[in-house]
Amino acid sequence: MEIIADMHCHTVASGHAYSTVVENARVAKEKKMWAIAITDHTGVIPDSPSSWYFDNLKVLPDKIFGVKIFKGIETNVVDKNGNIDLPSLKIDLDWVIASIHAFSFQKEHGITECTKAWIGVANNPIVDVIGHSGTVGFEYDFEKVIPIFKKNNKIVEINASSYRSRPGSEKNCIRIAELCKKYKVPVIVNSDAHFCDNVGDFDMALKVLESVNFPKELVVNSNIEHFQKYTNLV
Repeated sequence: MEIIADMHCHTVASGHAYSTVVENARVAKEKKMWAIAITDHTGVIPDSPSSWYFDNLKVLPDKIFGVKIFKGIETNVVDKNGNIDLPSLKIDLDWVIASIHAFSFQKEHGITECTKAWIGVANNPIVDVIGHSGTVGFEYDFEKVIPIFKKNNKIVEINASSYRSRPGSEKNCIRIAELCKKYKVPVIVNSDAHFCDNVGDFDMALKVLESVNFPKELVVNSNIEHFQKYTNLV
């Protein structure tokens, strides 16, 4: 399956990534991608950029090397109510991802708390994407919550980096893909690149979709038509 846009990419601004916006765009161009989203970390992440950084993303050109640049953010789910650490509701961003990370969400939270948290995120109109929710150790009631993502027009991410940075997540990711197929929930395939060479590296995520015979028409970034259908960005 062809993927035309990588909508989860980090830059040096995240504090633990190693490439610039221009370097990411250059690799995207080399891989014949239509678009990327810059989605640096925020809030509780050590050395993450201030709200000024995100507010000033508007100075970026619409295209670099002919690659469309979307201005986004990866926020952290910070409690069992699903609150996120978006620096300011006044920031005008194209794309908001909400993710659970071990450093921002208590590890002692179990399935009940994680389920409640993701329902809270689903009910937040600011959030566009449910980020790498298959993370091992933060399982939730997939069968209960995924239809709620559908009801609230959320896009569920299948994250290619989970197998490297969150080992043990494959089983959860496959189950999430199965349920997204069952309930016709749109998914997006992303690299979660923290170095430019990984932009457009979707192999592991695509294998998950292939393993469940996932329908292309539910993959947001499989072509422009689907991207237009599931987002308001084109």
